[in-house]
Amino acid sequence: MLKRSMPKQYDLPGFLRNSDLPDTSDSDSRPTKKAAVLIPLLRKDEDWHVLFIRRSHRDGDRHSGQVAFPGGKHEADDASIRHTALREAEEEIGLDQRRVEVLGELSPYLTISDYRIHPFVSIIPWPLDLTAQDSEVARIFSMPLAWLRDEDNYYLKIPENRASLPARVPRRTPAVYYNTYDGELLWGATARMTLTLLKALDDGQIRID
Repeated sequence: MLKRSMPKQYDLPGFLRNSDLPDTSDSDSRPTKKAAVLIPLLRKDEDWHVLFIRRSHRDGDRHSGQVAFPGGKHEADDASIRHTALREAEEEIGLDQRRVEVLGELSPYLTISDYRIHPFVSIIPWPLDLTAQDSEVARIFSMPLAWLRDEDNYYLKIPENRASLPARVPRRTPAVYYNTYDGELLWGATARMTLTLLKALDDGQIRID
């Protein structure tokens, strides 16, 4: 296992240059498909947490079993890409759209499968009765924001299985990984979006207090 010293979260451009995903700039000319995720923030025991899901196992899906944010593909009848995030969260975890306060949108991410993902940061009340859609979601859980901020908890590593990646993606490109929390491994695009969230909070682009 290769671990490297991570650039500080405040040096986001330096981190992106060393991450596992392609550049997300508008200069990328490849055709893309639209998707959106919801990043729910909540107060638990007086501390801020970030809500995640672990995807259910599905044969042939390389993302199955991974930690993610609720979200999915943009559908033709979605009123907006923001609506996509809210609709998918309601379908996947039973999150009533009326209980969601959307705070803002982070920069979109271009994935290795050519999806342009739009992350929307939100606040939800807690406790809240959520129900996982079994075919999509195996578990709903949260991680403390303070734990996610701790630079001792994340690092760069070259993923072990890269055989299914497109030829344009270098096989020895590192990904960001978090230490395991409550049995869950946060890494890859979702970990990158988490660091972007932290940067937006630190810069005051997203305000929760």
